[in-house]
Amino acid sequence: MSNNRIVLASDHAAIGLRQAIAAHVSALGWDVLDLGPDTPESVPYPQQGEAAARKVASGECRFGIIVCGTGQGIMMAANKIKGVRCGVCSDTFSARMIRQHNDANMLSMGARVIGEGLALDIVDAFLGAEFEGGRHAPRVDMIKALEG
Repeated sequence: MSNNRIVLASDHAAIGLRQAIAAHVSALGWDVLDLGPDTPESVPYPQQGEAAARKVASGECRFGIIVCGTGQGIMMAANKIKGVRCGVCSDTFSARMIRQHNDANMLSMGARVIGEGLALDIVDAFLGAEFEGGRHAPRVDMIKALEG
């Protein structure tokens, strides 16, 4: 792959899961940019989602993985950044499909929703899938057009 850099970010509710994901993807050979946090003080998930999304949108990172309590709020923030397509997943099928059918470039998960083992399997499904293009490409183009 031409860009093997991946950005990770979380809020204070998901530090442990984010760190486990960072170790996992690093062991897979990814260059990890971990935006933290590393201490349990409250950190707003919107700023973490935005920061990670900007790294993906700029091309500095190929993919992003973001985590908060549910995965929902941080995903909503990330999706406000032009060029980002992020989905919340709590199963491997959805993680694979958001890559294959939606060309997602970010994955969001909820640390209070899934455990570490499942989260790592979801990461593997996401990173192991490729965008299929074909009949899905015009639909992804339609999503991109909504950005204005």
